[in-house]
Amino acid sequence: MQIRNRHGELIDHAIHLPNSGENADKLIILAHGLTGDKDRELMVYLAESLCNAGLAVLSISFSGCGKSQGEFTAATISKESDDLLAVLDQVKGTKKIAYVGYSMGGAVGALTVAKDDRINVMVSLAGMVRTKTFAETEFAGVTPDAGFMWEDESTPLSQIFMDDLCQIESVVPAVKEIRVPWLLVHGSEDDVVLPDDSLHLHNNLKGKKKHIIIDGTDHSFDDHWDALASHIEDWVNTHL
Repeated sequence: MQIRNRHGELIDHAIHLPNSGENADKLIILAHGLTGDKDRELMVYLAESLCNAGLAVLSISFSGCGKSQGEFTAATISKESDDLLAVLDQVKGTKKIAYVGYSMGGAVGALTVAKDDRINVMVSLAGMVRTKTFAETEFAGVTPDAGFMWEDESTPLSQIFMDDLCQIESVVPAVKEIRVPWLLVHGSEDDVVLPDDSLHLHNNLKGKKKHIIIDGTDHSFDDHWDALASHIEDWVNTHL
């Protein structure tokens, strides 16, 4: 299967199929966060764990990230939402779809579910909500198109990326009427996307929802990946 976005860029992906065909009509789309890709250790762990639990997983790298085509400097939330729409077009025969988005991938999913009803269940892991605040906090003092994200020369900070974050400002207005079952998980010590982001989104959702804080862990959920996978599995099996 080839997946191309509307710009013609190939979206790198991996398909994880369980041995049992019991959940053949269900699919989890798993998406990474800012500066990540499908091959990051957390993404691989979650994909394999959920597959071992009997769930099919499609893990993707957004355009400009990992082995996907495109430029990293063009990888905005809005563009990645278009990437996700292209992925949904390719899996259109699947009856039930859950989207699991980590960090900025959570914001991508929020904007996408607001305009596309093919996503039946949502999971946000340390999901970004207040995008403008994130931009102003994390990259204060960095000059777009000249500086880098967290001083990493492999991840240049672009003006279009910053403009997109500030224009969106918050995903809450887009999803406050959405009634898709939504799980929000955050680490209590997250200092990249603050735990209050998940709480704020949870408080503004109207459908079935659950907010979980994992004590003692940070943005990467270090040492708590098994619990993370278990929370996702339970939510998906209950609501998909």
